[in-house]
Amino acid sequence: MSGCHDASGPLPMDKPRFLLMGNPNVGKSVIFSKLTGLNAHAANYTGTTVSYTSGTVVAQGQQAVLIDVPGTYSLDSPSSPAEKIAAEMLAQGANAVIFVLDATNLERNLNLALQVAQRGLPVVYALNLSDVATQRGTVIDDKGLAKELSAPVITTVATRNQGLRALLEKTAQAALDCPPEPLEPAYSQYWEQAAAIAAQVEKQQEYSPGFWERMGDLTLKPWPGLPIAVLALSAMLGLVVGGGKALRSLLLLPLVNDLYAPWISSLVSSVVPAGVLQNILIGEYGALIKGVEWPFALILPYVFLFYVALSLLEDTGYMPRLGVLVDNLFRKMGIQGGNIVPFIMGYGCAVPAILGTRAATSQRERLMVTTLVCLAVPCVAQTGAFIALLGDHSLAALLAVYLFSLVAIFTAGLVLNKMVRGETPPMLMEIPNLLPPDGRALAKKIWLRTRHFMLEAEIPMVLGIAIAALLAETGALESFGRFIAPLVTGWLGLPPEATLGLILGIIRRELAVLPLLELNLTTFQLFVGSIVALFYLPCLSVLAVIIREFNLKTALAIALFTIVAAFLVGGLINQLGSLISMLMEVVL
Repeated sequence: MSGCHDASGPLPMDKPRFLLMGNPNVGKSVIFSKLTGLNAHAANYTGTTVSYTSGTVVAQGQQAVLIDVPGTYSLDSPSSPAEKIAAEMLAQGANAVIFVLDATNLERNLNLALQVAQRGLPVVYALNLSDVATQRGTVIDDKGLAKELSAPVITTVATRNQGLRALLEKTAQAALDCPPEPLEPAYSQYWEQAAAIAAQVEKQQEYSPGFWERMGDLTLKPWPGLPIAVLALSAMLGLVVGGGKALRSLLLLPLVNDLYAPWISSLVSSVVPAGVLQNILIGEYGALIKGVEWPFALILPYVFLFYVALSLLEDTGYMPRLGVLVDNLFRKMGIQGGNIVPFIMGYGCAVPAILGTRAATSQRERLMVTTLVCLAVPCVAQTGAFIALLGDHSLAALLAVYLFSLVAIFTAGLVLNKMVRGETPPMLMEIPNLLPPDGRALAKKIWLRTRHFMLEAEIPMVLGIAIAALLAETGALESFGRFIAPLVTGWLGLPPEATLGLILGIIRRELAVLPLLELNLTTFQLFVGSIVALFYLPCLSVLAVIIREFNLKTALAIALFTIVAAFLVGGLINQLGSLISMLMEVVL
């Protein structure tokens, strides 16, 4: 399968290369998942932070590389990093292109399809979501469409594996043949030709809307869209909190505490003599014990279930509908409702949330959303730490932390709207079809995200725990505690040992919370510590992304803003609580 390819760019010759292209939300990810199985990996494009996924497929008895190119709307005048990368990948050449068309929005998809056809590469079109189009009374003449595009068109229903094998085989065959001459638009504009082709091959019949289409319409209206949103987010919270606590207490903690910890302690004790090194490994903050207990037993259950809930919201197409519902509220903060997507991503991790702001319509919106996410949106690891810290003491205190988070986001948003110059343009957002998710693609996404978190979080967390043990053993922690005692013990009302969380929180935010588990604190002290951790300095990895996406000055300003907010709000809560307690003692 040597095939012809565009000579304008380099092409690896060890394996044929197929590009999977199309608009966002046309089913590319499902097709990619079905064709590659678990033999895939995500990566950043060289010199950028835009991610793409590649995997191996087998066609006509030979392996080939399939690349899921970031979804885009245009190639001729790319305006976003994803569009620029898509254009560059295409310019580098490929043996063939699989272009995915959404049968429910054919005309809109044809605009980009015609731009791809201009590049002179072999193209095979997947007419996807054809079952949804049929349910909605849309009949497309696939043979006529193939004639208009001068390329094969395969009707597919990716969620049911229909047409995928034929699609892959036809792509492999197209790669063997030299591509046709670049398709010349019959009209001056791609949109005009797209409209003409759609009118030629598409017919609309009478139909009755099905369940998912009716639900899709309902979720866009304030009534009953807002109650549905409350139910959906409540179910998400219940799954993460309730399911995470069950996994932690019934399975993971017993495994760590009853099996792993005694075994590793005995093993290390038999090899390493008593002293500083042994304490660092298996002592109070032993890296070999806490380095397993904290990330795996305390954090992983909540991370995994959060990614289950987030992936469901994404793969059903529900997430953009939340953006429509909250647009009016977000506009009071000077940002569009479409920014609900990076906000929700921020509850997973601030890094992809900040990268997700690239879809914002202005630099002003990017800066505001990034600041708000860094200030008061707890990542999933921090959420797991909050639940581990407060869940067994007071559910009301746990909910109060998140209430403070929401109030802080809205209040800071109002302030930033006054401080940061600029206007908020109208929201323009594509609303995909509301559809049941594909189980296999959903499971693959959850697995990749969970694996990525563990690879990214485990090393910094173990490093932080080792630093904690070293600080405790050398007496540095005690000395630092005495130095900032007026701030920690006087203003925040926490013991000097709580300073460990302030040190480790610089590495990862959840490490500002987890050391509090080892202290005998009251519920009120736990609440104050959680509020400080909520607003505390972003992780080092987050600051690095802010520097890369904006500049050093912005990163330092956000860091200073969050630190001041953490100590100011935490201290005010402690002082107010102490005052109320004193007044109650006087009254009683």
